[in-house]
Amino acid sequence: MTLEAQEFIRRFLLHVLPEGFMRIRHFGFLANRAKKQSLAQCRKLLDLQPPLPPCSNRSAKDLLLKLTRVDLSRCPSCLDGTMIAVGDLPASSSLPRWDSS
Repeated sequence: MTLEAQEFIRRFLLHVLPEGFMRIRHFGFLANRAKKQSLAQCRKLLDLQPPLPPCSNRSAKDLLLKLTRVDLSRCPSCLDGTMIAVGDLPASSSLPRWDSS
């Protein structure tokens, strides 16, 4: 759509709030306080399907085991022993940086 400059500015200024006013982002059925219940009521009134079930709280290790049958707790060499975490590496920001150029 092509607009004249004056029409574009007029439409743009319709979105500018007067001084002292604050924009309300979410109100009504999108308000955080009752969003879950309100959206469920809206879906019911509009005769829509229920939302998708919430994601499970499984760890990445459990999901990988379920999807690919790769057990990360088993030793990758012998596939018999169980690997045990003996420590954590420090955050990368605290490690010295080496220039590879």
